[in-house]
Amino acid sequence: MDLTDIVTLRLNNQWLHQSPALDSTEIVSRMGALQAQDFAMSKWALGIRKPGAFETEIEAAFNSGSIVRTHVMRPTWHTVAASDIYWMLDLSAKRIKGSAKGRLKELELTPEVLSRSYSILEKTLVENNHHTREELVTLFEQNGIANYDNRMSHILILAEQDGIICSGKIKQGKTTYALLAEWVPQKSTISREEALEKLARKYFSSHGPATLADFQWWSGLSLSEVRKALDLIRHDFQSATIGSETYWFSNAIRLSVPENPIHLLPAFDECIISYKDRTATLTIDHHKKAVTRNGIFHPVILHNGKAVGIWKRTIKKQTVTIDIHPFDTFTPSLREPLENKIQEFGVFLNKEPLIHYHS
Repeated sequence: MDLTDIVTLRLNNQWLHQSPALDSTEIVSRMGALQAQDFAMSKWALGIRKPGAFETEIEAAFNSGSIVRTHVMRPTWHTVAASDIYWMLDLSAKRIKGSAKGRLKELELTPEVLSRSYSILEKTLVENNHHTREELVTLFEQNGIANYDNRMSHILILAEQDGIICSGKIKQGKTTYALLAEWVPQKSTISREEALEKLARKYFSSHGPATLADFQWWSGLSLSEVRKALDLIRHDFQSATIGSETYWFSNAIRLSVPENPIHLLPAFDECIISYKDRTATLTIDHHKKAVTRNGIFHPVILHNGKAVGIWKRTIKKQTVTIDIHPFDTFTPSLREPLENKIQEFGVFLNKEPLIHYHS
């Protein structure tokens, strides 16, 4: 096995070459979690893994509560299946809250302030009365809880970690918050060992081949926990060593590769961000072009599993303009499949795509 095989297997396991997915929930559950820092792009992350999907279909899954968006693991925004949210929060919440103690003290977010905040959330959001962040900020300020230094973000993240809130229905194009106990009433509780095994199995099945370091980066767990998690599943997985790194992956190996494959990845896509070492897909010389200094991941164009450029979309009423920034000049043989993918993106949004190439 070499790096080319690793890239091919990752594309297969992430359902980017072929996808048997029946619905969005199936994709999210299999992947474990998909980073969703950019909500608009997170919908496309599901769209590229479900051929023929429409944005309205993905939004319907969020509006039904079958998939939810919340802060979990590292932490950052992730899309997770409703059936997984409780045990995933149990697995990661203590570590996340522990790392936030110093910042909470600086912001004067005392237990008393947080208790008042939770009370406001519970009274406001009850009976599926979902509110946008902006609506909650106004409400909190009216109740004497100020939002200086972006305190609200910390309050809401902690409320997510404590199982008070999660994402709700989309309201006038904006995301909202809901009470978790109402929005996901079926609570599944499993032991910590079972949760470690379940998370590792999901990750290495859908993201492999990947290393232990990759899994630790993605999950945000301690080194001892990820080692234990891998030990719990290693009998069902294969491994291959390249240099000093050992890669783990599903026994169900597939190396089928479409001819001249192109992928129009969204920002923060799992295909790149879910690995600590991304050089198999994003070479060092192109890394600064695709990832900013403060960790913003641009939407990336893949060709044969390698990043060859970035893209940007500008949405208007009837059209979506796609600006293409190649790392090197695109040949006609590359442009044609790329433009086919852009057409698919237009269909996903139900808008006419307009393409602009930049040198």
